[in-house]
Amino acid sequence: MNRKVIIGTVITLFIFIFAYFSFSQIVPQEIENAPEWLSMEQAMTQASMDDRLVMIDIYEVGCQFCRKMDRETYPSPSVRSVLDRDYHPVKINGNSENIMNFLGDEIAERDFAAQMGVTAFPFTVIMDSEGNIIDSRRGYQDVVGFTRFLNGAVEKSRES
Repeated sequence: MNRKVIIGTVITLFIFIFAYFSFSQIVPQEIENAPEWLSMEQAMTQASMDDRLVMIDIYEVGCQFCRKMDRETYPSPSVRSVLDRDYHPVKINGNSENIMNFLGDEIAERDFAAQMGVTAFPFTVIMDSEGNIIDSRRGYQDVVGFTRFLNGAVEKSRES
């Protein structure tokens, strides 16, 4: 009986040590050249001062295409040049109950996503500094398509 307890204790200890070192190695990978994401309040304030648009990325935790856009689309030099020149980027979790400030009102991020008409993730919304929606797009967008989308929204905003 004593021998079984010792062996069981050693195995359990080994499993815990292995799990500890395995999980301590898991560190989120920092994406190079990722946009500098702002809060909605910061983006709207800055947009009203410098006449740039607000690009809102509405994502969901666990969404593979949201992560793919984070890894491939947003860090691309062509996308970054358009974002840096014409936009203030915002990232919102479409399923979160976190409270955000939008045009002076406090609203849950989930409710904001519903107001924007989100039906799938990722969902991108372009709006002006007054909160008027200029354009929106549902789903994954590659570098070329997203760059066209961003440039097209800038043109639409200049026409109106």
